[in-house]
Amino acid sequence: MQLDGNLVLLGAGKMGGAMLQGWLDGGLPANQIIVLDPAPPSETAELIAVNGISHNPALDSLKEVEIVLAAVKPQIMDDVLIGVADLKRHNPLILSIAAGKTIASFEAHFGSEAAVIRSIPNTPAAIGRGITAMATNGNVSKDQLALAESLLSSIGEVVVVDREELIDAATAVSGSGPAYIFYLTECLAAAGEATGLPAEIAMQLARATVAGAGELMHRTSTPASTLRENVTSPHGTTHAALQVLMSNDGLAPLIKRAVAAAESRSRELAG
Repeated sequence: MQLDGNLVLLGAGKMGGAMLQGWLDGGLPANQIIVLDPAPPSETAELIAVNGISHNPALDSLKEVEIVLAAVKPQIMDDVLIGVADLKRHNPLILSIAAGKTIASFEAHFGSEAAVIRSIPNTPAAIGRGITAMATNGNVSKDQLALAESLLSSIGEVVVVDREELIDAATAVSGSGPAYIFYLTECLAAAGEATGLPAEIAMQLARATVAGAGELMHRTSTPASTLRENVTSPHGTTHAALQVLMSNDGLAPLIKRAVAAAESRSRELAG
């Protein structure tokens, strides 16, 4: 992982801290990182101190800022950007991981000529197993895109969509997706409890099953449909359950409605 200039991490909360750890583990020199956050979590503050990372220096003292990674909460993003407007004199790449903040909202602060990437990671990024979708404006060069992919790969997989509006769809699938899986786990445990299993055992079975199935998909390129077929014996127990889940009013239409609702809300928040 290499930078020609310096990286400014704007916001070092849970996601920002996870990326910071990933960059350091990936060999990014600590002296090329500047963290701007008035009160990072204790573990991130320790990471900053132990590695001698520049923390909250005066903006006019910064030199050769190559990239600004915006990782503050969407609700306060505009106020924070007003306070760091001086950074635009470096003409940096702006890389946002804030949900609902459009490319245009960053161009409003850094200029229409600014190179801006909008992305949406998900919560498994905190353990390096996330996936991030990103879209660019027309000012982003191939080298800048490659740099962004390298930085974001520290927290998991990265995909590029060719239109910004597809970030709303990605938000509905992967950004919000972990919550769907967590709820599926709750439902699976509750169904097990309804059949007579003790609550703790039902939850243990559900959690391990969901986690194990996810790990199996992670470790193989076998399509999910094939993995499903591999554990479905004709007229067996799994087949009986899938007859319900794959019916016309089963899981597929329910998930489609859920994703459509999330996509619609993402568009509303983006304004």
